[in-house]
Formats: sequence, C-alpha cells, structure tokens
Amino acid sequence: MALYAISDLHLPLGVNKPMDIFGTNWSNYVVRLKENWCLSPEDTVILGGDFSWATYLEESLADFEFINSLDGNKIFLKGNHDYWWTTMAKLEQFIAQNGFNRISFLHNNAFLCGKTAICGTKGTSQSENFSNGQEEKLYLREASRFKLSLQCAARLEADEIVAFLHYIPAKGSLFFEHMKEFGVKRCYYGHLHGETAEFRRGHYEDGIRLQLLSCDYLDFQPIKISD
Repeated sequence: MALYAISDLHLPLGVNKPMDIFGTNWSNYVVRLKENWCLSPEDTVILGGDFSWATYLEESLADFEFINSLDGNKIFLKGNHDYWWTTMAKLEQFIAQNGFNRISFLHNNAFLCGKTAICGTKGTSQSENFSNGQEEKLYLREASRFKLSLQCAARLEADEIVAFLHYIPAKGSLFFEHMKEFGVKRCYYGHLHGETAEFRRGHYEDGIRLQLLSCDYLDFQPIKISD
C-alpha cells in the first residue's frame, strides 16, 4: 500500500466553472487527471484542499462521484475554496448516503497509512503580522487544530508523521513550532498556482521540507510520498 498526494483539483462537474480560463495548461484537465491517476485500489491519496468549485454540498455530488470512481482510498483536507465543506456530521452522512465508503476527512484527527501517520489542517495565509483581530482569531484556531491533529498522529506510533496544510506555513509561525515539537520532517501544501508557485516547489525551512501539491504543477498526476 503506497501513499500519494495531490491538491487543488478545482473540479467543475457540479457547477460550470472550468479551470481552462486560467491558462492552456488546464485544458481538458479532468480527463487528464483520470488518465494520469496512478493509484492501485489498496493505495491512499491525500487531497490537499480546493477539491470542488461547488458552493453547497449537494452541488459537489458529481465531483465526489468522479473522485470516488478512481482507485484508492481518499483523505480530504479543507481548502479556502471548499465552500461545500460543512460539519463533520453532515459530511459523514453525505458519504454514507451516497456509498462513498473510501472517502474520509482530515479534520481534528489523524490517519495511519502503512507506517506513516497523516495529520493536517487548512492553515492560514497569514503570519503573525495581523491587520485585525479576526485574522489573529483564524490563525490561532488553525494552529490549535493543527496541534490537535499532530497529537492524534503521535498516538498512532508511526515511523514518521507527515503534515499537510492547504496554505504554505509562514516561516516562524506556530505551524512550524508545532511541527518541530512533533518531529515532522515533511510538510506538503497546495493553494499556489502560476508564477507565484514556481520558486516554492520543494525547499526547506527550519529543517522541514516543504513541497507544493497543486495539480497543475504535478501535471495532474498524484505523486507518491511513501511506500
């Protein structure tokens, strides 16, 4: 069983918002994603946020049906455009009612995939230089969720804890402090596209390797992160 990851699929199957308006590299990307899907049924893939353009959960059904039809177990992380994301109770009810029995959600919890523990949260785009109290509140909330997920991962007694965030963590932030506390050496993130993402693809901060997962930078093919 191998572990894969990819982010920012921005699936438009339930709403009319194709990504090719953002550049020719997005042309026919849903078909390309299906053709490039490299998992076996026993594998697991982490979807690092911005899964669907749907605003409401019921609008995301076609997107879930598409991803459910592909091989492997799927673990979802929330992104900033996942407006369909609701309470965990409603999400669990949704996947149960539709028979999506190989889909799970990474939210205040952790998963053991082989010998690797998976933890994560959405994160924020802010460092500690807040412009208002609301930004600080969101930052502290996400940092708290991240630490809770790390604590859950630590209890799994895995060989390695791998972290996932939708936003790239700001240097010197609580996200880095929490990762260092729990011995995390790898952190994967999404969110970035275009020229802003190019120079941030695979680098180190404070001894932690950060790697971008946005699907347009992975040529619409999940990457293997552990066997």
